[in-house]
Amino acid sequence: QVQVVESGGGLVQPGGSLRLSCAASGSIFSLYAMGWYRQPPGKQRELVAAISTGGSTNYADSVKGRFTISMDNAKNTVYLQMNSLKPEDTAVYYCNLVGTKRTSFSIDRLEVWGQGTLVTVSS
Repeated sequence: QVQVVESGGGLVQPGGSLRLSCAASGSIFSLYAMGWYRQPPGKQRELVAAISTGGSTNYADSVKGRFTISMDNAKNTVYLQMNSLKPEDTAVYYCNLVGTKRTSFSIDRLEVWGQGTLVTVSS
């Protein structure tokens, strides 16, 4: 069973920084990408940033220049460094993993979500 576990959320003042971490465990046949999504109160979940194992990155326009995603391939861990935080960054942040898993008969697509970590930006 593949799992991802987030850590690093909390309360921070506007302009402050936080670093989120997400570690994957379990039997992953091939890892393609990991990423962070967020769901602000009363709104839908949205992509924040994603990174492939090859290093390609994708960011939401609202976080470009402020957030940086990185991955430690050896540890199957992804990080999100969040700087210059704004109140509108307040949300539950979810880690996402995409890859493949081996079953008894085939190699199947794998997508795993974490349980989320709350980031609150407030004075």
